[in-house]
Amino acid sequence: MNTLLRTRTMGLAALALTASMSLAACGSESDADTAADETTSSSSPSEEPMESEEPMESEEPMAADAPFGPACAEVPTDGEGSVEGMADDPVATAASNNPLLTTLVAAVTEAKLVDTLNSAEGITVFAPTEEAFAKIPENDLTALLADRKALTTVLTHHVVAGQLSPEDVAGEHETLAGDMITVEGSGEDFTVEGATVVCGNVQTANATVYLLDSVMMPAM
Repeated sequence: MNTLLRTRTMGLAALALTASMSLAACGSESDADTAADETTSSSSPSEEPMESEEPMESEEPMAADAPFGPACAEVPTDGEGSVEGMADDPVATAASNNPLLTTLVAAVTEAKLVDTLNSAEGITVFAPTEEAFAKIPENDLTALLADRKALTTVLTHHVVAGQLSPEDVAGEHETLAGDMITVEGSGEDFTVEGATVVCGNVQTANATVYLLDSVMMPAM
């Protein structure tokens, strides 16, 4: 009988141990699941939407009163011969500092028109560039520079009264030589008696200047 009792006691103890281990295992799985859920929750923070980048500001447009034309790129960018530098001086002096107008300045000096142009109040000058004078045969240019009367007529044929803006320059204008010239075009494309404006609307202290690719020859 003692043997039977011992056997039952051992059986109950084993059953109790098995049940205890089962409960412990269930508890461990539950704790592991809970821990995994917490880890997933803490490691996946809600993503903040990225702020959209501010659009880049467009470059400021060129000022409406700025010079225009392909030859403007050849004008010095600083110093007395630059666009800003020329604006401080009367027209003959301003032109003397610009390498695109060397021959014109020599002609103006030869004709003794420097003071006349510098002292004028509000004029428009259609200024032939070095390229323009290079189109004249050398012998003809030499002869013109030696004839002061003819040279004065040619040079004053390139000057009109009033400072004409690009909006006003097209049309017929009386020159200081007493004859007429016709400017055609609009916007930034102009021709004057067949010569093309290659850099327009350059300001000096007393004049608006339009650089030309040809010399205009008056009837003489």
